[in-house]
Amino acid sequence: MSAPEARIDLPDLAATAALGERIARVLRPGDVIALTGGLGAGKTTLARAILAALGHEGEVPSPTFTIIETYDAPPLRLPVVHADFYRLEDPSELAEIGLDDYREGAVLIAEWPDHAGGFAHEPACLDITLERGAKDADEGRFAIVKGRPDWLGRMP
Repeated sequence: MSAPEARIDLPDLAATAALGERIARVLRPGDVIALTGGLGAGKTTLARAILAALGHEGEVPSPTFTIIETYDAPPLRLPVVHADFYRLEDPSELAEIGLDDYREGAVLIAEWPDHAGGFAHEPACLDITLERGAKDADEGRFAIVKGRPDWLGRMP
């Protein structure tokens, strides 16, 4: 069974927030949201939208330097681990960070998942590749969303 895939246009911040809300509504413990895209593609913006839709109020710092930021339930509907693996040089560094301990019963939002070895092998992974539209057409951004088996029937 192939994973479902969709292209979602994100012409502005409101569209990104709406995508974050759709994802947040269907999240379950153990889900992974793997965010891929170049610098400035909107990975952290989408992560912030998901966290806001889950009930987080206030700032959401980028975990670029801390690598991992955690958010508890309550006040969120589910506990969330927001990770940015950009600075990892090798996936083996995950053991030093203790990522598995943080993930117990939580949703993982992973920026730069390829630096952590990827999560595509996990059946509860939703891969989202964020890209900018054509520069000369000022088309905003778009997302290519691919759900693994656990996402059948709940794609955003």
